[in-house]
Amino acid sequence: MNIEKISKKKVSALVAEQIENMIEDGTFQPGEKLPSIRELCELLDVGRSAVRDALLTLNGKGAVYMKQGEGAFICEFDSAKLFNQTALHAATKNIRELFQVRKILETGTAEAAALHRSEEDIRVLEGILNDPLDGWESDYHFHITITKATGNMILIQLMEYISATMKQAMKDFHCQIRENKETVERIMKQHLYLFEAIKAGDAGKAKRAMINHLDLVEELLQEGFLGETSTME
Repeated sequence: MNIEKISKKKVSALVAEQIENMIEDGTFQPGEKLPSIRELCELLDVGRSAVRDALLTLNGKGAVYMKQGEGAFICEFDSAKLFNQTALHAATKNIRELFQVRKILETGTAEAAALHRSEEDIRVLEGILNDPLDGWESDYHFHITITKATGNMILIQLMEYISATMKQAMKDFHCQIRENKETVERIMKQHLYLFEAIKAGDAGKAKRAMINHLDLVEELLQEGFLGETSTME
């Protein structure tokens, strides 16, 4: 019987894991400079080569970046890198899948926003509704502000990831409905209804308003990409 020896994990891999853990638990913040190689050696009780190899690994993964003569820095999160946006352009299957994610995420977000929103959140949402930006930008800010109203940073990051992926689809959607006043008014009324539910602190109403809104937008978006005639009432 041939039995292979169990290989030990490289010290550099363990160092990389430890640094990643410190990034995740907030010990090192995005944009912050890491301690020098010498300091990391002392902190982690390892050799310089292990630290150098670990930093190269983390650099390749996009967790840190190197500045010549300055050292290693923690990368800022780039939501645009989370998904392959080239592959997620206006394909109907991708739109369906993205909206499935949005419905799971944003219905819960609407509930949480209704329960945790501040007066400042309400003021910002009201400002967006009363003085909207052009097209998709207004839509983006409205939904992001609802997410921010939850006070949950993980939800906010997830929503930013999804929005980065949906950006082109959002632009296409607003181009599609721009000349259809009835549809534009319908979207605005849904936004207003959702806002009123959040302002009133009615979590159930906010959830229903969000799912109805996303159902409508998804249907309109798919019809636009498929070139179908709308069958909605």
